[in-house]
Amino acid sequence: MVLSESICEIEIEIRNADGLHMRPAMQFVDVASKYQCDIKVSNGDTKVDAKSIMQMTMLAAICGTKLTVRAEGVDCRQAIDELQELVEEKLFGEPPKK
Repeated sequence: MVLSESICEIEIEIRNADGLHMRPAMQFVDVASKYQCDIKVSNGDTKVDAKSIMQMTMLAAICGTKLTVRAEGVDCRQAIDELQELVEEKLFGEPPKK
């Protein structure tokens, strides 16, 4: 959802079998870090910086967890699109839950 030209927000679902463990969390951080915009990820009450591996692992997101990703800045749309593709289409390069 585009909230304005410089603010975008989406909900994504973790679909890979092992959830957001260290390797996929690092992939997420690597993609987020390519962009200038500020990116936050939340899982209920927990809100973290998408560019911090330590904070991303605090989400404890297992398969089926829905996360809200909010990006603010000039390249927010591109960041959101690439992060959504990584999580929901590429599944971090891991197998889906059977």
